[in-house]
Amino acid sequence: MTRPSLGFKRCFHALSNAKEFVYSPQVKAALSQHRPVVALESTIISHGMPYPQNVETATQVETIIREQGATPATIALFDGRVHIGLTREELERLGKYGTQAQKTSRRDLPTVLAKGCVGATTVASTMFLARSAGIPVFVTGGIGGVHRGADQSFDISADLMELGKTSVAVVCAGVKSILDIEKTLEVLETQGVTVATVGGSQAFPAFYTPESGFKSPCQVQNEKEAASIILANHRLDLGSGMVFAVPIPKEHAANARDIQIAIDTAVAEARANGVTGKEETPFLLKRIAELTKGESLAANIALVKNNAVIGGRIAVELAALKAKQGQ
Repeated sequence: MTRPSLGFKRCFHALSNAKEFVYSPQVKAALSQHRPVVALESTIISHGMPYPQNVETATQVETIIREQGATPATIALFDGRVHIGLTREELERLGKYGTQAQKTSRRDLPTVLAKGCVGATTVASTMFLARSAGIPVFVTGGIGGVHRGADQSFDISADLMELGKTSVAVVCAGVKSILDIEKTLEVLETQGVTVATVGGSQAFPAFYTPESGFKSPCQVQNEKEAASIILANHRLDLGSGMVFAVPIPKEHAANARDIQIAIDTAVAEARANGVTGKEETPFLLKRIAELTKGESLAANIALVKNNAVIGGRIAVELAALKAKQGQ
């Protein structure tokens, strides 16, 4: 006797607050036709690198996602509105604003919108806004985490809390290696976040380098397997996010010893200068780039592009699975 199938409701869709968003024509069309869309943060544009390199990199990442068959949706805040998908002019505007743009995490959204500021979204706020818009896959460089010395400072990125309550899959090169990776993985476990390394190894990557010395709880061989995990998360209505950690290709990885020396130096300088909170990560990344004479920045750009390839393919596979199952 065969059991009757209970079926599944369409379990991942846009929320009511998304009606207030401004969508680019390409993103609006893709979402309405249930085609794959990939969310992108904008802090990497404003705070990650100088103009015009930031706009050039953002444009290249969007092109890579299109080449995989998905539509990129860079998210930012302009003139009191949330924008899902930016025009070339808007990318230029954000790129030229640079660090004058407000680095906007979840807590900052109301104030940045109310004041009409230019806001660049972090991992946490991008996840929240992508989920609201009905975009299940998000590509970034690396997620935030537990800062070194957090046992004294309690400095833990809002990214980890967002991952615990927002069902978006984040495709990244692991945790930024300026952080305490071991403690970050512990917090992700406590938050109920699925963490998997994509590829032939279970090693959890360390942003600039393919291995951190720690392992992911699980491993997925390819994009189709990752997409099936995302779909299972949606079906269960877990409400928590997923981290798909993509190791930087070895040919683009930075020298592990040089990077560690630069990180230790930059962290010490940050402590000496009283740099804390949301200003710390941009300070450290910029200082590490200076200390490594651009090697870390080159690795950063390479890993983001690699993540865009994998994330775009995951989004395409997920859309195909949903179409096949009538969602």
